[in-house]
Amino acid sequence: MAWLLLGLAGVLEIAFAFAMKASDGFTRLTPGLLTVATGLSSVVLLSVALRTVPVGTGYAVWTGIGAAGTAMLGIALLGDSAAPLRVFFILLILGGVIGLKFA
Repeated sequence: MAWLLLGLAGVLEIAFAFAMKASDGFTRLTPGLLTVATGLSSVVLLSVALRTVPVGTGYAVWTGIGAAGTAMLGIALLGDSAAPLRVFFILLILGGVIGLKFA
């Protein structure tokens, strides 16, 4: 259950990043409120997961999901660079996250 909560926290971290971008420096109300809601929800779920998952592993997985997911969605939705080396390093992050789950 802790790993499921940790994964959900990572997904909310991705939503947080996109809501923050959409908030335009917190000048837009709805995206700004969504930024706060997703950020707080993500941290709360992370803290619950850390009751069971070791803190180093949990934090690394949470940030890895957030970083890799945000980068991949940035490529898919925002036209961010999909240079081969960039994609390779995103895959390395995902490989590390998967490795931590099974280590």
